Parts: sequence; C-alpha cells; structure tokens
Amino acid sequence: MAEGDSCWVAVLVGGVVGFILVVVLNHFWPLLFKGKGGTVPKGSFGWPLLGETFSFLKPHSSNSVGAFLHDHCSRYGKVFKSHLFFSPTVVSCDPELNYFILQTEGKLFECSYPKPIHGILGKVSMLVAVGDTHKRLRNAALSLVTITKSKPEFLHDIENIAIQILDSWKNKPKVIFCEEARKFTFNVIVKQVLGLTPQEPETSEILEDFLTFMRGLISLPLYIPGTPYARAVQARSRISSTVKAIVEKRGARRRNNNDDDDDNNNSKKNSDFLEILLSVDTLSEDEKVSFVLDSLLGGYETTSLLMCMVVHFLSHSPAALQQLKQEHLKIRSMKQKHDHLDWEDYKKMEFTQYVINEALRYGNVVKFVHRKALKDVKYKEPGSHMQKIYTLWRWVKMLSWI
Repeated sequence: MAEGDSCWVAVLVGGVVGFILVVVLNHFWPLLFKGKGGTVPKGSFGWPLLGETFSFLKPHSSNSVGAFLHDHCSRYGKVFKSHLFFSPTVVSCDPELNYFILQTEGKLFECSYPKPIHGILGKVSMLVAVGDTHKRLRNAALSLVTITKSKPEFLHDIENIAIQILDSWKNKPKVIFCEEARKFTFNVIVKQVLGLTPQEPETSEILEDFLTFMRGLISLPLYIPGTPYARAVQARSRISSTVKAIVEKRGARRRNNNDDDDDNNNSKKNSDFLEILLSVDTLSEDEKVSFVLDSLLGGYETTSLLMCMVVHFLSHSPAALQQLKQEHLKIRSMKQKHDHLDWEDYKKMEFTQYVINEALRYGNVVKFVHRKALKDVKYKEPGSHMQKIYTLWRWVKMLSWI
C-alpha cells in the first residue's frame, strides 16, 4: 500500500473512531454530571445515540401503561432518567410532581419537544410554541372553540355524522369498532374545522396523508427516505398544501362576499369555523394552517381511543350498559322524532358523564407532554433532582376537544 493511501486510511479510521467517541461521551456525559445539592433520578440511558427510544416506542395494549413504564417504574420508581429521541430525559409518572410542573409552567419549566418532533409538527405549531407565542395561540384557540361549540350546528353535525356511521353498519357482517371510531372522529373534526363532508375528495386526500403522518409521529426520528418519520414529514407537507389551498379558496370567497349584504348568506358565513378562523387577525396564514393540523392531531387519537374504551368497559358491565340505555331513551322520549339533541339534553346525561369519567380514569387515555427545566429544580427527595441539561416527560390523563 502506498504511503499516501496509508495516511488517507489512517485519517479515515481516526475520524470514525473520533466520531464514535464523541457520540458515546456525549451520550453518557450527563450520567457523570452532578448538580449542586442533589442527584439526578435513578435510571438508564440505554444504547449510545438511540438510548431507550425503541423500548419506549414499543406498542402495547390501550388498557395498560406498557412494558417500558411498568418495568422502569418497578426498578427505579415513579420518577426516573432515560434517553429518548436523542435527548437525556427525566420521566415522571408521579401525579404530585406532574401537578407541580403544571403549576410552575413558565417559571421553572417550559414546553420543549425534542428537535426532531419540531420537524414533523411544524415550527408554528401550538404544541411546540413557548412563552408569549404559545399564550397568543392558545387564547385564539380557546376563543375559536368556545364560539364554535356555542352554535347549534356544532351538535347537529356531530349527530348527523354519528347516524351516517351507524347506518353504514346495517349490511356489514362484521364491524371493527376502533376503525369506525377513528373514522367518526376524523369526519367530525374535518367537518367542523374545514367544512368538508366525508364525500368530498379533499377529505380522502387529507385522511390518507394524516394516517401516514400519525404512523410516523411516534417513531424513531431519523429522516432517511422510506422511514416512517420521513414519510410523516412529507405527508405533513402535503396536508399543509391541501389545507392552505382550502384556506386561500375560502379567503377569496370571503373577500368577494364582503360587499354582499344578504342576511342569510352572512348568517351562514358567520356560523362557519373556517370563516371565524380567517377573521382572526392575530394569526398568520401559516399559524392558521398549523391550527387546523393541531386540531386533527389533538382530537383524532385520544377521542377515538376513549370511545373504544367506553365500548370495551360497557361490554363487560351489562348493568351499566342498561342504565346508560335507559338514560338515553328517557331523554329521547321527551323530544320529537326528528329533533336534534342540544346542550340541555347533554347536561341531563349524568350517568353518561360518569361512564366517560370512569373510562378516562381506568383506561390508558394518556398524552405525554415534553417539558424542559429552565434551571436546576429540586422537588422533594434528592432523588427527584432534575438538572438543567435534562428534559422532563409529564404524563397526564386528558381528553382533547373535537
């Protein structure tokens, strides 16, 4: 081998070895770091770079917390350290600590998803925004939801879509309820947010891309062509383009109707969620498009999962099912045949609310929220000390709005 080739090989080998050493040291360095007056929680960082991400992402049944949380909580307690999505992480399954984090939001902790998650959610997503930007987006979202839910059309649309789904079961020998629940949830969100019916071609396009997006959302965040993560990023881009086209089309129609004084048209226009969204001056065009995607993401999986949990639990409790039927039949009997249910009817469904609450309590309808410690935080015992270099996963039971 020529002397020049030997030098080239030596440099290459040295570079590779150096890179591996940097990766390994960067991965395990936080284990050697000790903060003043405390220690980090017990736990494991797993493999270099990948950490314990594969174990964390391993599928599990909806009525359990999964092997990852069960094993780690058994070994290390309800608060433990790990390495997830290329980031050293403190995982908390302790309700008191989670409440403490929630109460100190913006003071000791702030929302901070790993960088790869930003790539899939988008830079202006309310889910990754922090500080004043998050407050502005959240206030706009709450206002939009409150206005929309106060309109009679909101409940009417939900009821009509539910009836359509049930009618489609008549000639089916078998129904896979989890798929039907997802279909129902998606159709409701798309109808409410974009004004699209299940029959419109844009609905099918968005659904196909959204399913690809969901498959890659919780996956190993490596942008390599063909991986679930890469396909999800591309699917989000296509959904954004489709939604942006719908928003621009509606915006143009809205501008053309500004000179129209027809009362009926204005009444119809003002009852539309998208029209209300377009009228919000505090949101940019990209933020409005991202808000639509956040609405799909926030309500799709959690709501459909809760519906499945309710059906599952009721199938094992005939007495509760019978009491639920009696409550619904009683309310139905007080209305005319073609009357829609209204909010007053729903307020009378006390046992129904108990069933929903119990499904939320007993079922694993959870949403993990990523938080970053803004400074060293010591909570209770020294074992719960979280360094600034650590991030914290906060697990909470919740149901997102439709």
